[in-house]
Amino acid sequence: MTETTADHLDAYPPSAEFAAAANTDASIYERAEADREGFWAEQAQRLHWHQPWTRVLDWDDAPFAKWFVDGQLNVAYNCVDRHVLDGHGDQVAIHWEGEPGDSRAITYAELLAEVSRAANYLTELGLTAGDRVAIYMPMVPEAIVAMLACARLGLTHSVVFAGFSPTALRQRVDDAEARLVITTDGQWRRGTAAPLKTAVDEALAADGGAKSVEHVLVVRRTGIEVPWTDGRDLWWDETVSNASPEHEARAFDAEHPLFILYTSGTTGKPKGILHTSGGYLTQASYTHHYVFDHKAGQDVYWCTADIGWVTGHSYIVYGPLSNRATQVVYEGTPNFPNEHRHWEIVEKYGVSIYYTAPTLVRTFMKWGKEIPEAHNLSSLRLLGSVGEPINPEAWRWYREVIGGNRTPIVDTWWQTETGAIMISPLPGVTAAKPGAAMRPLPGISAKVVDEEGNPVALGETEANGYLVLDKPWPSMLRGIWGDNERYKETYWARYADKGWYFAGDGAKLDTDGDLWVLGRVDDVMNVSGHRISTAEVESALVGHSGVAEAAVVGASDATTGQGIVAFVILTAEAKDTGDDLIAELKAEVSREISPIARPREIHVVPELPKTRSGKIMRRLLRDVAEGRELGDTSTLVDPNVFEAIRASKA
Repeated sequence: MTETTADHLDAYPPSAEFAAAANTDASIYERAEADREGFWAEQAQRLHWHQPWTRVLDWDDAPFAKWFVDGQLNVAYNCVDRHVLDGHGDQVAIHWEGEPGDSRAITYAELLAEVSRAANYLTELGLTAGDRVAIYMPMVPEAIVAMLACARLGLTHSVVFAGFSPTALRQRVDDAEARLVITTDGQWRRGTAAPLKTAVDEALAADGGAKSVEHVLVVRRTGIEVPWTDGRDLWWDETVSNASPEHEARAFDAEHPLFILYTSGTTGKPKGILHTSGGYLTQASYTHHYVFDHKAGQDVYWCTADIGWVTGHSYIVYGPLSNRATQVVYEGTPNFPNEHRHWEIVEKYGVSIYYTAPTLVRTFMKWGKEIPEAHNLSSLRLLGSVGEPINPEAWRWYREVIGGNRTPIVDTWWQTETGAIMISPLPGVTAAKPGAAMRPLPGISAKVVDEEGNPVALGETEANGYLVLDKPWPSMLRGIWGDNERYKETYWARYADKGWYFAGDGAKLDTDGDLWVLGRVDDVMNVSGHRISTAEVESALVGHSGVAEAAVVGASDATTGQGIVAFVILTAEAKDTGDDLIAELKAEVSREISPIARPREIHVVPELPKTRSGKIMRRLLRDVAEGRELGDTSTLVDPNVFEAIRASKA
């Protein structure tokens, strides 16, 4: 993607009709620039505060921020109660579509009753504000109810993606010291009921048992038989469903912990990213309103993410519900029972805003445009992209085939750590370029700098540009759970003298000054929008008795963005060195982490390229994996090692 003046011509401005009806215009940038804190105070007023704040931002103890100091609110009240009190109780909040074809329409009044029942029962279990709850569930309505019930009571939830292994679940339960785990009996995956409760049992039983967990609350979803521990395990329909539908929400401090969400770190040990209430909800609500140009009571919104990732937190639960959205929540995979499923759902509910990942767009491309063209997608008025940079070819296909060559596309850059969208076009304002994140949103400040922190020149395509955030923002992480030193070291150490947050992504600015995100620059891979650390996969490989050492890199992949490529050295005792071993190693990684982390390729090699200090040169392995000419090999102990690696790869 080299930027030339042609890129300026290859821009897609909003239609006059879209711009005229948009939620904002270009003046919003000037307002935010003129008075940044005043701008964020204005955005916070979108919410209901039980007690107003005395100070917008306290950055005195940087890098630990406090936003809306002394303010008090209840996140669940803002997402449900106030809409019912305003007379919108009959509006559908969630059109839920189950994978087997069952569906439910849940109004705001019904959602409030369900959240109240869950809050009452969690209180009955003895949980109090500040306790942690692990949620390990597929995309069923009860998962959203559980999150909101926790928020209502001031319980800090830790949602664990239901595709993660028992080992990964246990790691997160122990780190957060969760008192309760909420799960389902099983989950539907391509027409088959796959067990989930058994994974919870395995996780909690390992290594002498999970000390913190007192109860497991189980939703019946598939009806499969499940193991049961009397006294610990409880059925949702026999407990929560019988609780009172009345519950008064109390206010919590703006900085009260709302959730912990674990994300991959370069060391392999997942980091518990901590988000709090007031600032997070302010920015989630603000970005959902303006980036998606959402009109309450008119739009039908669909974010295809899973609640196990931050996108599901911010743009299925908290952002949309705070804005009184009517949204689609789909349980299953996009190709069950066939590849038409997403477009049938768009037609069925008249979806107007559709937010998905580049990986899925590229998958749709592979399946062929005949599939979406068989459906009436005229209800769509806005498309969004999230999880990784989208390549220009996929961007254009998305707009032309799915959007009928008329819908704006908002290509959003943000992270688990940022909590909400940071860089994106504004659909009624921006002339978007295919593949470009464009510019920071109003109220957000970002720079592209070199290693020393100097600004990178416009159009400098060869420079190593790093994306940094040079001013605090409301939905920023408040630390790593239980490890403030790691928080400072991971995100703030590189530019500590300047007080900048280092995002871990490479970036550049084109000749117009628009920003292009180039992907990860650290040892974290982005596979289908999911962050997986090289260390995590290496650890799973080395856990196999036949592997002495492993090195893992992310290599370009036409569908998933990056594919995982592993190079392993076997132990002298390893008996099998062929395809069976490779299959076994791939299965081991799937089992230890998740099927998402399964390597695309594993190569058995005699040596790994190392510097004299013993560091594995993953940059050079990436060159090998992608079939490129090797970079500088002069720092290696044995530059000839690549001949052996190439031979093993042939």
